[in-house]
Amino acid sequence: MQKSIALVGSQAFSLINFRGDLIVKLVSGGIKVYALAPDFSIETRNKIFDLGAMPIDCPMSRSGKNPILDIYNWFALAYLLFKLKPDVFFGFTIKPVIYGTLASWIARVPKRFCMIEGLGFVFTDYGVKPPFSREFLKRLVLILYRLSLSKAESVIFLNRDDIEDFLKKAVLPLKKIQYVNGIGVNVSEWKSYNAVKSPLTFLFAARLLREKGIYEFIEAAQNIKNIDPDIRFIVLGDIDLNPGSLTRDELELWVNEGIIEWPGHVDVKSWMEQSSVFVLPSFYREGVPRSIQEAMAMGLPIITTNSPGCKDTVVDGENGYLIEVRNTKQLETAMLSFISNPQLISSMGSASRRIAVEKFDVEKINQRLINIFGL
Repeated sequence: MQKSIALVGSQAFSLINFRGDLIVKLVSGGIKVYALAPDFSIETRNKIFDLGAMPIDCPMSRSGKNPILDIYNWFALAYLLFKLKPDVFFGFTIKPVIYGTLASWIARVPKRFCMIEGLGFVFTDYGVKPPFSREFLKRLVLILYRLSLSKAESVIFLNRDDIEDFLKKAVLPLKKIQYVNGIGVNVSEWKSYNAVKSPLTFLFAARLLREKGIYEFIEAAQNIKNIDPDIRFIVLGDIDLNPGSLTRDELELWVNEGIIEWPGHVDVKSWMEQSSVFVLPSFYREGVPRSIQEAMAMGLPIITTNSPGCKDTVVDGENGYLIEVRNTKQLETAMLSFISNPQLISSMGSASRRIAVEKFDVEKINQRLINIFGL
């Protein structure tokens, strides 16, 4: 009898962008794949069909904070999973992990797995005492994690800092923990090339949030432009509804002043091909940033922070530099080292590619996940 798995995500595009290779591998192994998300469009639905999976609308409010609606969606998801009767449940991101795992337990799905892809803004250290509301939310999330993860067979982590935090807070026992090196990148599609050395170009690609280090990137760009106006600084990403987002007025001001180029939310790969160094000075509680894995596979040196998730991508001084969070001076120093020694772009870029192939190859990571699932 054909085995089946339900993949539950909070956004349809994430099933395609971040789980597409896993879906293809499962389908090629004879596994029936149900892809559940709350926001399918005609385009994303067709893309899921093209991968060989079955797209299914899933009741879930990705960012809503209405507990009554969440409870309703929880029971609706449990009923949906009961009807589908998958052999395996796999949830990722916070609501699919918390509500999905509990729903799959109620629905008597035989095997239940989930992935912690970073701890998010609730657990992020902003350098100031958190407001009571965020501290309360953190405690509530921990309670919900304890409850839901107790129903999971295994919990998969992307970095060891998150494992340490969950163990310290007694969220789950060590025996349930599995570790993989990020969600991985297709190293055959994201191929190495000769990074641009002239004009030397620094690339930032992320949601344009304070937590991602965008303000530090801009400040460093302003200072370096005063020294060498020919250096390029490219910012990829869109304005976010999050209160920590940049505004359009800010971005357009910096573009008009010639500090940055901002093409918006565009294809990242084509812009990486124009770049010398990838920069993500994030202090957000990342899992392991996919954007850095992609940049490494493309053969770019990396500048990122010594923070959970980010620090798992860089061997300091070998394939890039680790800097302290919210430290613009260290960021500038790291950038200037490439400007003063452009030969580092090739040597560190080659090291990035090697590490990406060894550590972040999605084929190896997906096989590890399939082994964990027992499929």
